[in-house]
Amino acid sequence: MPEKVVDVKRPSSGFSRWMFRAPIWLYRTGLGGLMTKRMVLLNHVGRKSGKMRQAVVEVAKYDKAADTVYVASGWGAKSDWYRNLLANPDIMIQRGWRKMAVTAVPLTPEQSGEAMVDYAHRYPMAAKVLSKRLLGYEVDGTDEDYYALGHDAVPFMALKPRS
Repeated sequence: MPEKVVDVKRPSSGFSRWMFRAPIWLYRTGLGGLMTKRMVLLNHVGRKSGKMRQAVVEVAKYDKAADTVYVASGWGAKSDWYRNLLANPDIMIQRGWRKMAVTAVPLTPEQSGEAMVDYAHRYPMAAKVLSKRLLGYEVDGTDEDYYALGHDAVPFMALKPRS
């Protein structure tokens, strides 16, 4: 794969942070079902504090046969929610009105690269806008570039149902 330079922006703060966290309040007020199925609420435990934490992230892919939700950490492997799931992978999620117990399984860099290419094929405009404008990654739109982005900078996780 070709080498790519990516410019990772810092996670948002101030008003931007408030806007990213606003969907959490819809879930907390019982209106999570109004959210599109492309969003999922993660209820997880802080790796240091041990306190309950929440984050709303985009569903990159849903595998109906395996009932598995795939999500990406746009801010990279240093995102708090991502590191919390690595430390405590058994979590509860809510997608629309549905709540379920899942285990978070990190994808390998190769799998993350493939997942990013798949996402870019299914949602080309979203992949382009999110990558460059929102997250600050330089992508040229090729499969190789999206693969490098997923492989090197945007790790994915599978949220698999627990029995």
